[in-house]
Formats: sequence, structure tokens, C-alpha cells
Amino acid sequence: MKWPDSIHAGETEQLEPLVRRVLAPNPSPYTYTGTQTWLVGAGDELAVIDPGPADEEHIDAILRAAGDAAITAILITHTHRDHSPGSRPLKVRTGAPIMGCAPLVLEDNGPRADAAFDRDYAPDHVMQDGEVVTGEGWTLEAVATPGHTSNHLCFALRETKALFTGDHVMKWSTSVVSPPDGDMGDYMASLKKLYERDDRVYYPAHGPAAEKPQQLVRGMMGHRKSREKQILKLTGEEARPIAALVDIMYKGLDPRLHGAAERSVLAHLVDLERRGMVAQKDGEAWTAS
Repeated sequence: MKWPDSIHAGETEQLEPLVRRVLAPNPSPYTYTGTQTWLVGAGDELAVIDPGPADEEHIDAILRAAGDAAITAILITHTHRDHSPGSRPLKVRTGAPIMGCAPLVLEDNGPRADAAFDRDYAPDHVMQDGEVVTGEGWTLEAVATPGHTSNHLCFALRETKALFTGDHVMKWSTSVVSPPDGDMGDYMASLKKLYERDDRVYYPAHGPAAEKPQQLVRGMMGHRKSREKQILKLTGEEARPIAALVDIMYKGLDPRLHGAAERSVLAHLVDLERRGMVAQKDGEAWTAS
């Protein structure tokens, strides 16, 4: 596979007989080269996963990629604005139902404008863990993976053991887990759930495919555990605010990502506090219990 820059926004690339991708024109420090919309199927019926932002040029590109085939299902992994708003214009133009994750609207106090929740997301059907949607030659199963958001789903293509991982697992970057909706305990449990599966490849919404998925997930679990140990060590030395923890833990971090790092550290602290391992002091600093 040619990753990550082998196609430009609006172009289509065939990754395997049942899978092609179209790149949306929304690159950023948080979306990498942009949102990857996945088309699944090789016959007269296709599913579209994460149509991305409500960008008419991108919707045109999805329809060009579909060709003469009918889009019969629009599947959404989660409701951040770089994933789900395109579902509405795509439904208007195809008549396909919007399916997948549940609606979720919160005041987003995270750092990234593109990650605010899509307030207008209105699925025709909310899929439960293990539920399937089918078309000519393909079966997609919903795999509940809360953590990045509480409503996050992955979709497993049973015929080829490919898993479309949304923002839950990405090879180019760790996923932002931002409270109050993002939950580190749930995220770790979801990673364990994927580690115990036998998927062949992961296709994320951003960045390159993961062709050794269990190895990737094992490394991600280890990375999060390492961050947790860092936090316990640093808060055990003295009470520290989150910004100070980030300065020590993320040397050389792109300043544009500092806010995201703070949210991830907060997610760890909330999880550790719930487990009785840290406590907040004077409303700002955190200390080991």
C-alpha cells in the first residue's frame, strides 16, 4: 500500500477488492492529511463509512468513486464534525439511510475546533454492538469502542477481516481522549477488546493502514500505561498542575497540540482519581494519593 500521501483530496484509491478510500479536503494537525471516507463493496450496492465534513466537493468525489453502484448505507463511527456532517447531503443525494453511532451532543471543552460535536447528526438507525448491515458481497458489523467518545463504533468487514477504526486506533497518532465525554478507562477497555480480536488490517479515518493491528494495539496499551506511570511518579514528587505535567511529559511537542496533550493528561488523572491513586489539590494541582 502507498501511504499516506499517495492520493490527494477528491481522488479515489482502491485498497483491496471490497475497499476504496476518498480523502476529504480537511488536513490539520488533528486530522493529518484529512478524513478518509471508506467505500465498501464491489457490486451494485455500497456502504460509505464516515463521509466527513459537509463539503460539496467531497460529496461529489464520493459519488464519483461509487460510479454506477448504489450507496445503500451511510455508516458513522462517531459524531465529531470531521466525520458525520457529510452524512446529511449524502443522504439527500442517494436516499441511503444514516446508520451507526448514537447521537451525542456535549459542550466540547477540548482544544480542537474540528472535533466539536455535530449537533445536527440524526441517524435513521442506531447500531448496537455486534449488529450487522449487509449488501451485495459484504457484511459490516458494529464493534462498540467507547473512549475517544462514548458513542464511538468501529466497523468490521467480515468477508476480509478488515476493521474500520475511525479515531479509536490510528497508526500516525494516538487518539485524543478528552473529558468529560472521553474516558480513559473505557478507552483502555476498548483497546483490550480489539487486541483480543483477529482482524487482519485496520483502516482508520486518518493516516495509514495498520497491517499488524495486534502489534499496534499492544504498543498503544503499553504507551498509555507508560504515561500513567509518568503521571504517578511526577505527582508523587510534588503537586503539579496539568500544564506543568505536559511540559515535562511531552518534550518537543508541537505547540498546536499542547491543548490536546492537556486533555489526554486530564483523562488519565480522572481515571486515576476514580481508582483512588491521585487527588486534586487546591482546585488546580494534582498529587499522588
